Amino acid sequence: MAERTVILDVVGLTPRLLGPAMPRLTAFAAQHGRQSIRPALPAVTCTAQSTYLTGLPPAQHGCVANGWYDRALAEHHFWKQSNALVQGPKLWETCRAARPGFTCAKLFWWYNMYSSADWSVTPRPLYPADGRKVFDIHTHPADLRPALKRELGAFPFPTFWGPMAGLPSSQWIAASARWIEEQHQPDLSLVYLPHLDYNLQRLGPDDPRCAEDCRAIDTLVGELLDFYAQRGVRPVVLSEYGIVPVRRAVALNRVLRARSWLTVKDELGRETLDCGTSAAFAIADHQVAHIYVRDPALMPAVRAALAATPGVAQVLDRAAQRELGLDHARSGDLVALAEEDSWFTYYYWEDDAKAPDFARCVDIHRKYGYDPVELFVDPQLTFPKLRVATKLLKKALGFRMLMDVIPLDPSLVKGSHGVCPRDERDWPVLLGAGASDTPLAATAVHDKLLDLCLR
Repeated sequence: MAERTVILDVVGLTPRLLGPAMPRLTAFAAQHGRQSIRPALPAVTCTAQSTYLTGLPPAQHGCVANGWYDRALAEHHFWKQSNALVQGPKLWETCRAARPGFTCAKLFWWYNMYSSADWSVTPRPLYPADGRKVFDIHTHPADLRPALKRELGAFPFPTFWGPMAGLPSSQWIAASARWIEEQHQPDLSLVYLPHLDYNLQRLGPDDPRCAEDCRAIDTLVGELLDFYAQRGVRPVVLSEYGIVPVRRAVALNRVLRARSWLTVKDELGRETLDCGTSAAFAIADHQVAHIYVRDPALMPAVRAALAATPGVAQVLDRAAQRELGLDHARSGDLVALAEEDSWFTYYYWEDDAKAPDFARCVDIHRKYGYDPVELFVDPQLTFPKLRVATKLLKKALGFRMLMDVIPLDPSLVKGSHGVCPRDERDWPVLLGAGASDTPLAATAVHDKLLDLCLR
């Protein structure tokens, strides 16, 4: 009988973090092997996971970042969830073709909705017509949702992302993985554990307080390793990227606005970015930004302006994107890569008083890029905990409210990712698939996992 496999995605795990604060993972690596992974470009969740699960670069699987601009709809899309966005056969589908009846559970890995996995769980709020946002999960099959909530309680959504992000979300995900293993025994379980991601970005990976986060996720992973070992399931641990210290936030959209290439419109006294009429604008994602240029004749000037901006390391045209496996229809006409100590914010307004109302909220879909400042409560608020608690109470009672507690200060962010760090100790890792001193390309991770799953 073939051995079953669980792949634990410990977000942000790097060789640098292994050591005294992570005794279980360090021992696991020593016993079962460790190999560094040269990260995908961009080294962000949706791209990295899609690369691992297909063995294809973004130019082929299409997930060029966590979000991009749809030229046909003139709309930006961030953190969408349909698995149809990932082009190419997925790991479990390839396994199923080789071994009919092969089953897979996909737990909180992204692009989880409407996949061909046998069981899936992903965060998914409900949006009633009255404008409320009700925290919940989406599952396949549908009856899995009430069963999990009955057994484990409601998913602690505020601890998955936002100022309250922390360990409880990873604990709930781990509990759901154990429950599904006990109930269904998948041949492959994909389990996403995000805890390290939060304070490594908030505080920076060189902050000594992050050692506590390392100990916490190490304990949780250790419990999972013991659980799966008792059930004869082979564990593999991997990560998507390494987080490095940053000191500078770069607002590319303000650079473009200063040259009158970016269009904003007044909506109820606040400024909204009008992508459809902008000559050039940026969709920012950690240390990578896709720049969409409406008039090809403007391309050299836009590229020169971006290249001259402090904090920008490279500006890739289509030819350069092609060489790096990033040339896809969803990609920007230009792609900016940050210096290792910098990251890109989506900000485009020049006066905070005119910032859109969603800028001060956790609003991952409406913003024109990824916003790690959502991990903070505005330090300028009076009695911030009381303010948050009051708004959460209103939400629990069914009232509409604006959770406008997020600051507009990108200097608070001390860690980021997206480009390939210079030091290999800051690269993602694969544990449990043998040891090697030669780094593994992100696209090659798929075949390693496939081999393990089909043994």
